[in-house]
Amino acid sequence: MKTVAVVLFPDLLLLDVAGPMEVFSIANRYLDPGDCYEISTVGSDELRVRASNGVVLTADMHIDDAPGAYDVLLVPGGPGAYNEVYPRLQCWLRTVAAKVGCLGSICTGAFILGQAGLLDGRRITTHWNYTERLAKRYPNARVETDQIFVRDGNLITSGGVTTGIDLALSIVAEDHGKQIALAVAKVLLVVMRRQGGQMQFSPLVASVAKEDSPVSRVQNYVLEHVTEEFSVERMASLAAMSSRHFARIFTREVNMTPMEFVQSARIDSARGLLETSDLPLKTVAYRSGFGSVRHMRYLFSERLGLTPSQYRRQFS
Repeated sequence: MKTVAVVLFPDLLLLDVAGPMEVFSIANRYLDPGDCYEISTVGSDELRVRASNGVVLTADMHIDDAPGAYDVLLVPGGPGAYNEVYPRLQCWLRTVAAKVGCLGSICTGAFILGQAGLLDGRRITTHWNYTERLAKRYPNARVETDQIFVRDGNLITSGGVTTGIDLALSIVAEDHGKQIALAVAKVLLVVMRRQGGQMQFSPLVASVAKEDSPVSRVQNYVLEHVTEEFSVERMASLAAMSSRHFARIFTREVNMTPMEFVQSARIDSARGLLETSDLPLKTVAYRSGFGSVRHMRYLFSERLGLTPSQYRRQFS
């Protein structure tokens, strides 16, 4: 029998806890008694905690009484994970990290692992909206921005919220084979392997402040005139800069090249049309500044892991 424990702390996301626990619980229906998962929860400070949605959870035991040597130990995310600090939990995680078979985080639970100093030198991920913040807070970790989950040795980290289910399914598949994991996925009405990564859920271009700087003026112009032709030279002229200087300043401030920004703006424009209209793909491509459906399809597949048609079926 394998042991699975989930850490509880105030202001966590309930689905980060319930999703993985349901995977292991449903897996038990298909396993012999001796192969089942023994599932428990561990409280970091108090046994009773209130989740971010208001639901109160009571942990099975306190970390002071927990055995520590779990086969799987998972840390959920939520506002409490990235807004608060838990010294006792940090100390406990550092102590048990080498004892557990698999240490994992769901969503922003990676921030708690970071507090405990467990991310340095590791490949990790988190919710797409927090990858940049995680990378800045823990610069010695390698943050993957488009992965559903990332496995690095005995450390496994997942993206946003429901990816905790994907993470748990992958553990079940490793422990008991793909057929058992597939049976669990069918009960939960989820797929064993999603098409694409987290990028398909996140905007490629963050909102641009209406500040009066050359770079932001160019960004806003591109977003408002996405069907026009753009080159580095033209954008540099809009900013009244030389092409070389503009490209250097733009890349430094926006963390992407000017042409990458144009491509991202067009993809986001097309995504909006695909989500909210039944326009033909040719029209979507034209209104989003792509020269052709073929070019739009290529960039969608390259950046999102989905074709425009697949994106429309999934999100409209």
